[in-house]
Amino acid sequence: MAKLINHIRYYHYVSSVLEGKQADTLCSACKAFANTTARTQEGLAELECSRADEIKALPADILRLLNEARSKLATIRMPKDAVGQKKAGNCKMPEGVCFIKISKAVFDKI
Repeated sequence: MAKLINHIRYYHYVSSVLEGKQADTLCSACKAFANTTARTQEGLAELECSRADEIKALPADILRLLNEARSKLATIRMPKDAVGQKKAGNCKMPEGVCFIKISKAVFDKI
């Protein structure tokens, strides 16, 4: 159950990051943003489908996080013709630093 709760907490976290980065001109047009958004939407849908019975038994505060994550992900506008902003020379963040990819890396540690 703890792993399920941590996954839901992650989806809540990353949905907020993605929602916020929509206002960032570079991130919102980046391939990393598009790919991470799609994978996050798919991952949450898969989690909800595969663990539906367990989710029903979760405390109300965790269900609220799940509902908020779902709502935020549903409002994200996917970029058309997304481009890797670093490869295009537009993103000037240091090598190995990407707001979107760092956020996704959290999931791998859960």
